Amino acid sequence: MKSWLLGAACAALVFVSGCGSQSGDSSGNGLSLVVIPKGTTHEFWKSIHAGAIKAKQELEAAGQPVKIIWKGPLKEDDRDEQIKVVENFIARGVDGIVLAPLDDKALVRPVETAGKADISVVIIDSGLQTDNYASFVATDNTLGGRMGGAHLGKLLGGKGSVLLLRYAVGSASTTKREQGFLDEMKENFPGIKVLSSDQYAGATRDLAYTASQNLLSRYGNEVNGIFCPNESVTVSMTKAVRDIGKAGGMVKIIGFDTSVQSLRDLKSGDVAGLVVQNPVKMGYLGVMTLVENLGGKAVDKRIDTGVALITSENMSEPDMQELLNPPLEKYLGTGN
Repeated sequence: MKSWLLGAACAALVFVSGCGSQSGDSSGNGLSLVVIPKGTTHEFWKSIHAGAIKAKQELEAAGQPVKIIWKGPLKEDDRDEQIKVVENFIARGVDGIVLAPLDDKALVRPVETAGKADISVVIIDSGLQTDNYASFVATDNTLGGRMGGAHLGKLLGGKGSVLLLRYAVGSASTTKREQGFLDEMKENFPGIKVLSSDQYAGATRDLAYTASQNLLSRYGNEVNGIFCPNESVTVSMTKAVRDIGKAGGMVKIIGFDTSVQSLRDLKSGDVAGLVVQNPVKMGYLGVMTLVENLGGKAVDKRIDTGVALITSENMSEPDMQELLNPPLEKYLGTGN
């Protein structure tokens, strides 16, 4: 996929180099592209950023000047701020937008406004309730949720009680993971009882920790397993489980995405498995697909960036290490 995209993008250079914006955001004879994440605090978004910079470097090495602007809200629950960011760059007349919408409804209007302004948009990470974009580049999140559910069900031998702590209302990616998990439990593990599946963690680790404590204060004595749909929920729930003295696998925790802390928890046995995306690839293909689209090439409406289940048994394998330790410093520099 990578070599094909780069080759196709290079074939479009003659067209693209002449289609820079007429505004002050035009990057010489090249392209001015903005990448807008859901937030800028979680480690996942640093990997998205690294992928975007990787694409920029490869495009420029092939002769296509590209300016990548990285701008997003601080927290992943600030819908108004993300809308303002999108609207600001529409007004500035960038050539294209790569967007990870933090709300699948609230960001529809800004994306459709961009389309009316002839600004190409590629959606990454999380879906949107409109088809007015060039391409959707993301994980199959339903599959990821099912993978987590299947692993948890097997660890529990098809028996016991589990918790699901949801992430946030309006987040399409995590909603699909949560539903995939619940579908897997219902269809393939009828002997497992879901104690709670309607509570939300919120956008930060602090909020998620409080929500985790609340769930465990009610169900801590009977829960055998927990599914966490993103990085902040995984880290916070694991900490709360440690606090009640049930770490080390007494309660089986399946998390989603990676961070320095979640990897420590996986190595120690506090976490039984992590469902892992490829955010570097997502950021990379988001930019490359946008450049292709700007060059007049047909692009796939849906591009799957893959998902894997990582456990203590396979985490040392080369393919898994690449997902667990993305080369952030190479693309973002030290202190990223």
